[in-house]
Amino acid sequence: MTTATTQIDIRTTRVFTDLLRAWDQGKRRCLLEGGTSSSKTWTALQFLSIVAREAKSPMQISVVSESLPHLKRGVIRDWFRILGESPDNNPYWSKTEFTYHRWPGVVEFFGADDASKVRGPRRDILFINEGNNIPWETARGLDIRTSRYTIVDWNPVGEFWAHEYWLGEPGTAYSHSTYLDALEDGVIPQQIVTDIEAYRDKDPNWWNIYGLGLVGKIEGLVYPKFEQVDSLPLGAAFYGLDYGYSSDPTVLVKNVLIGDKLYSQQMVYDATGLTNGQIAQKMSLLGIKNEPIYPDPDEPKSAEELRQAGYNIQEAVKGKGSVAFGIQRVNNYYQHWTKDSLDCIKEQRNFRYIKDRQTGLFTDRTTHQWSHGGDARRYAVASYRGGSSGVTRIYTV
Repeated sequence: MTTATTQIDIRTTRVFTDLLRAWDQGKRRCLLEGGTSSSKTWTALQFLSIVAREAKSPMQISVVSESLPHLKRGVIRDWFRILGESPDNNPYWSKTEFTYHRWPGVVEFFGADDASKVRGPRRDILFINEGNNIPWETARGLDIRTSRYTIVDWNPVGEFWAHEYWLGEPGTAYSHSTYLDALEDGVIPQQIVTDIEAYRDKDPNWWNIYGLGLVGKIEGLVYPKFEQVDSLPLGAAFYGLDYGYSSDPTVLVKNVLIGDKLYSQQMVYDATGLTNGQIAQKMSLLGIKNEPIYPDPDEPKSAEELRQAGYNIQEAVKGKGSVAFGIQRVNNYYQHWTKDSLDCIKEQRNFRYIKDRQTGLFTDRTTHQWSHGGDARRYAVASYRGGSSGVTRIYTV
């Protein structure tokens, strides 16, 4: 697409047309629901960059997601990719205020967990990224302080406030998309399509939600509840390690137990196929010295290599029933992840038991692609004996 006033070329999908049509028709909101890699977020940012650039008078645009770490990893990175710029030494970008000020339209980025921003000044346009992860009262407060146009995008893991309060309203437009929309317009490569379609038969529930973009419900979660915190509290730290390699990421999780509360932080999440030597280097850079580390018990050779490298490698619980025991032990605690543990948070939201296709009942098998952070944490929590014992069970799996 080429715009007459800016003379820039951008590849767009049908979602862009839907957003632009709703804007031109004077709609109050546009809801973007769809599967993974369907261009929802990318398209919303493309749209905002053009509106900001072509604004005839000063305009305030707010981009919001659940937390600042989530923004940094997602939409802020995409924003600069769309502009073809770097945030480093960029005269238009404030790294302290997280604002891009170049055109009449000023674009600010902030987390929905920042109460001062949520209750702050009014704006002209609002974009709520992954709205299903933001509470209704927060979203309503943001929308009330928005005078012209609100955009919300999400993967349809289940119905939430957008379905209940906005979908079907006269002033609200709706756009549904899947990865095929992005494929048709050459926005995503064929390999991503292949990866998505690989789950058509392996994980039908995932395929319906993330492949077809159909409203589903993530049932049978292994770890049903958790909260997010800014940082780990002070306390004795212990680590869990999932070695990964090949197609699976290497994950190192730092944990602290305070009474009946479990606090965890993703320290390493690397899918490049790390060797044991590279894992040791990363742990050295993290300043890990004497703290106990509980790795995958099925790789004793790797454990011995790290032990010989000087790390306090402990034996994790293993054997028949050890997985169920570890899951139960984790679920004995009120679980917390630090807000920068983005991959592990995403995994916990999707890690679930698989249903038997014949009976429709849940089995004890779990979804492997969402297991890595949970496994690293489980090895540690199931095996660590330095924290509280006899904690009352809180959650039912």
